Amino acid sequence: MTTLAAASGNSVAPGTLGFLVVFGMAVVLFFVFRSMSKHLRKVNAAARRDQAADSAEAGNAKADAAPTSRSPDSGKRS
Repeated sequence: MTTLAAASGNSVAPGTLGFLVVFGMAVVLFFVFRSMSKHLRKVNAAARRDQAADSAEAGNAKADAAPTSRSPDSGKRS
């Protein structure tokens, strides 16, 4: 009464072609992720460089303005 799919001869297995497709995708993904990692390192380094330049400019502007500026509390009376 029970019919098995393997006994009918129409069974489908992934075989060599399926393995090659999956292996090829794995190789492609390896190179894609390696390239993405390289690009992210470049972006991170550029962002740190920009941040350091901005903080240096802010530090220079603060040092230039410090002798002439007053603190907000200097004019208050207690």
